Amino acid sequence: MARILIAGAGIAGLTAAGCLLLAGHEVEIYEQAPELGEIGAGIQQSANATHVMRHLGVLDALEEMAFLPPVTEFRLFDNGEVLQALALAATHKERHGAPYLQLHRADYHAVLAARIEALDPGCIRLNATAAGFRENRDGVTLLLADGSAIAGDVLIGADGIKSAVRRQIAGENRPHYTGDSAWRLTVPVERLPPGFLDAKSSIWVGPGKHAVIYFLRGGSLLNFVGAVELEEEIEESWTQKRPWTELKADFDGWHPDILTIIEAADRDACFRWPLNVHPHLDRWSTARATLVGDAAHPMLPYMAQGAAVAAEDGAILTRTLAGAGSVPEALALYEAHRKPRARRVVDESRDNRRLFHLPDEAALRAAFAGRNLDRERSDWLYNYNPLTVDL
Repeated sequence: MARILIAGAGIAGLTAAGCLLLAGHEVEIYEQAPELGEIGAGIQQSANATHVMRHLGVLDALEEMAFLPPVTEFRLFDNGEVLQALALAATHKERHGAPYLQLHRADYHAVLAARIEALDPGCIRLNATAAGFRENRDGVTLLLADGSAIAGDVLIGADGIKSAVRRQIAGENRPHYTGDSAWRLTVPVERLPPGFLDAKSSIWVGPGKHAVIYFLRGGSLLNFVGAVELEEEIEESWTQKRPWTELKADFDGWHPDILTIIEAADRDACFRWPLNVHPHLDRWSTARATLVGDAAHPMLPYMAQGAAVAAEDGAILTRTLAGAGSVPEALALYEAHRKPRARRVVDESRDNRRLFHLPDEAALRAAFAGRNLDRERSDWLYNYNPLTVDL
């Protein structure tokens, strides 16, 4: 078994760590933050990820704190007309063998962190910022910003879009602004009318903007994300607050349900961040180091697959390390298998921006009438099981 070093204790790093620990590897995780935690709000996990959560032994705990949506409806921005729907809840589980969960990101992260600590207490090291690495044919050394050097057999860069490990493997990250900024906020359901939206998830599409709405924590909390085309390129930050009046103005003329959510929001807790496109990487790996999650394939949140694809990464990497003859062979196989799928998800997430922001109702109706998104996603996205797929 290998000694595996992981830079980053976010969802990608913790999921990889859990898979590797269950396979018998020695794992050490180095996280730059002084304490564990996640910012943000809602996160969605479809069957391609929840298979992995079952394998890790955390699926029951996640289901207890999640919301299982009956359906996601695509709706017109002004009159609420349903253009199409994705069948979720029981239908999703029946089709794919695992549930579709809507979770608070902080809850999800906490469950994963507790599971890793139970598997190997003390394997997560805080205040440890990855700065780079060096390697030779026999191993790899993670270099930390404080001058420390930790030797191992494999290094996994799970350190996000500003990854130091990725920078050394694939060069500088050069994102460009999509032209969209995203509002995010949560609203306790007691502030909303009884039975609001029938607890259905919904994606409201319209000229130059769209809104995603779903429920968290057993249906007690509504999560709202509103992507709005904005010429001004704002600071890239998850914690940047903007005036509630800007949010209200952005959705002027939209359906009363959208306006009801905005009126119920905390006036001083409306966050907005820019959405950037990151170029595909030509390489994910060296002989002893590789990437998972946002370090490898950051994507726009227009298919709700960022964390799900990261979960796939950890499971597949664990399998290639078990099945290949050497570490370099394992990392090469991992990259060869994962790169085409991750690129497809990234590209289709980008394409959804165009679909969701078409200029008028006629164009939106025609575009949705020409596609069956429920069948498309079931056929290739949700039916992928990283624990059993052929490598």
